[in-house]
Amino acid sequence: MAADYALEEHHERLLTLACEAFDRATEAREALERDGAFYIDRFGTPKAHPAVAVERDARLAFARLVRELRLDDEPAPDARPPRR
Repeated sequence: MAADYALEEHHERLLTLACEAFDRATEAREALERDGAFYIDRFGTPKAHPAVAVERDARLAFARLVRELRLDDEPAPDARPPRR
């Protein structure tokens, strides 16, 4: 990345956080593949595996961090719809 892009210090921090979020999402995905997305609690009720939320949050964080890096050299689109 450093050879292809001129990254400032705050961009390097964003890139590090994006990589960590990607790693966390990957770990959660591996846990879900191993354990399944749901389990039965002690009362017999199906519950979502905690890694489901971890994966979702890490994917969202990764996408936002990559967007903040603006690596595609295009002007940033208006990413959010107007408030109502």
